[in-house]
Amino acid sequence: MWEKFRTIWNIKDLRNAFLFVFAMMVVFRITAHIPLPGVDVSALRAFFEANQVLGLLNIFSGGTISNFSVVALGVAPYITSSIIFQLLVMIVPSLEAIQKEGEAGQKKINQWTRIVTVPLAMIQTFALLSLLRQSAVPIVSQTDAFFVVTLIMTVTAGTVFLMWLGELISEKKIGNGISLMIFAGILAGLPQQASQLVVSFDQSQIFTWVVYGVIALLTVVGVVYVTEAQRNVPVQYARQMRGRGILSGGVASHLPLRVNMAGVIPIIFAISILIFPSVIAQYFVSARSVWLADAARWTLEILQNQTVYGLFYFVLVFAFTYFYTGLIFHPDKIAENLQKQGGFIPGIRPGKPTSEYLQSVITRINLFGASFLGLIAVLPILAQGSGGNQLLAVGGTSLLIIVAVVIESVKQVESQITMRQYDAY
Repeated sequence: MWEKFRTIWNIKDLRNAFLFVFAMMVVFRITAHIPLPGVDVSALRAFFEANQVLGLLNIFSGGTISNFSVVALGVAPYITSSIIFQLLVMIVPSLEAIQKEGEAGQKKINQWTRIVTVPLAMIQTFALLSLLRQSAVPIVSQTDAFFVVTLIMTVTAGTVFLMWLGELISEKKIGNGISLMIFAGILAGLPQQASQLVVSFDQSQIFTWVVYGVIALLTVVGVVYVTEAQRNVPVQYARQMRGRGILSGGVASHLPLRVNMAGVIPIIFAISILIFPSVIAQYFVSARSVWLADAARWTLEILQNQTVYGLFYFVLVFAFTYFYTGLIFHPDKIAENLQKQGGFIPGIRPGKPTSEYLQSVITRINLFGASFLGLIAVLPILAQGSGGNQLLAVGGTSLLIIVAVVIESVKQVESQITMRQYDAY
């Protein structure tokens, strides 16, 4: 490991990239501790700790909501906007056509994603302020229009600033900038969570600690195993006659298909979907309409039920694993490229049969990957039901995101090192 660090440090571009990313993370954590006026932070943290779904929202924002800083929403609006456009690309033919234009089309969609992030940040900030007003303990001291508008504009500007930082980090090609900021926010909150566990520990909780340790170990091992696992599809390249009668090709190779191509994205998608109805429902709890208030309370009760919540969480992670894999894996293009290069899968005809075969393979291996990822996601919730500790559910999701982000970043760094080693020859 130390040899790897030495190699990274000796490559100037990678060293500068790491120093830049570290500096951006420091800027992110500094802004996360610049509080907004008129908010009781201690009451706010107690309010979030009492609600599991809102605790996940705090993780999703990178730990910035609990401080109610100038970047209170973190990158959540940007991720929501990305989800919206990824869904629209699948159902709107004109957007699908733009995406197929290649890099130019992707730039257009990215630009629209950034633009939509701004109104989403405004709406989410207003919804958050309205939610805080529903608390039994006063959290927001002022409610006049000027104060509310000022807070909305400030938090929206903070979200746009973090979106910009995330894209700058992604350009360094050592990890996804948005994921790394969520990762940094989780790491910053781990000491506080650990101290709370230590303070609240007594002899009767020894079983809870053992269960939590086993779940942490299973989560790390499981995520590493599923992320690294792949199915190697054999590929044979036909011999081709080139100039002066020289034969080339005839090489046996393989096409690696990862068991979990979606990485940590299904978890982020699932958390986003789970948070939305809870936040909306809490806003309508005090509605004048009786049926609307009853519906809001019923929604909150359903989501507070651990069995229902765990079932929804598992189903969403499972579904989004298939959904996101379908977005990034294109068997038609792979089959076309293989045919152009004179490659074929033994026993499968080139063209459409190859595409159908690859689709069937990825569907089968995704069944295992999606099931395993969903199971790991809900394991902490099962442990919470056994030990009754609120921190287990939030901590397990945090650990899942941390492991997946680290693996993704390590792979990108290794590819950068390999590319530079080839360039040196």
